[in-house]
Amino acid sequence: MSTPGTLYIVATPIGNLEDISARALRILKEVSLIAAEDTRHSSRLLQHFGINTPLAACHDHNEREQGGRFINRLLEGGSVALVSDAGTPLISDPGFHLVRQARAAQIPVVPVPGASAVIAALSAAGLPSDRFIFEGFLPAKATARRSRLDALKQEERTLIFYEAPHRLLESVEDLAAIMGGERVAVLARELTKTFETIKDAPLGELVDWIRSDSNQQRGECVLLISGYESPEKDSLTPEAVRILNILLAEMPLKRAAALAAEITGERKNMLYQFALEQQNKH
Repeated sequence: MSTPGTLYIVATPIGNLEDISARALRILKEVSLIAAEDTRHSSRLLQHFGINTPLAACHDHNEREQGGRFINRLLEGGSVALVSDAGTPLISDPGFHLVRQARAAQIPVVPVPGASAVIAALSAAGLPSDRFIFEGFLPAKATARRSRLDALKQEERTLIFYEAPHRLLESVEDLAAIMGGERVAVLARELTKTFETIKDAPLGELVDWIRSDSNQQRGECVLLISGYESPEKDSLTPEAVRILNILLAEMPLKRAAALAAEITGERKNMLYQFALEQQNKH
């Protein structure tokens, strides 16, 4: 019996083609087959880098049925690379069923890390990033979307959503209505592309900004919302502020907030946000 091949989960650029890794390019050249969400889209990427590896479709509508084809290729000893249209496969993209089938068949599954819109947006948003929750795409229908948001409105971690451009405005309107117009949010749009935009504002202001500029309702969108803060704990004690300031003089903001939380018992995200606001004032 032949040794099975490897299923590689290969991240590809979300916009700027320079973001692809040398390892990803080598894997895409070396495997016997590339399983792609959209073969037409991926073929343009491969042509740009002079890669001639055969492509086969692996998308939401055929993944369960066609998975056996890829598994058989792997069991015969051929290696397969799974790619999505952009970013890291399986993150709000197809691939879960194939990976599960491969692992059940004792086929090695190896990640080849790279671009991910959710992580790129979080890294540049200026919101607490030590704890966050990624919810993927919000429901398309208004009633279901509002129900989902209502269930999340008291979530203390930073919230991250993907949203289709044609639903962006109504989703931000629902966010403002349910979570409050003062809740700080960030719209990260067209990341790594020519018209990249990262806009932070209270939700109420963000609604007006998006409504007034139709260009903001185009392209790939990531929405980030600051976590819920209880009204009973909307301010830090003077002692907590004093300790935080001492620590900030000696160490990076994130570490200072974490250590101040351990010392004072205050919530880390409140200390982090306070320190961030203080820095922005200077």
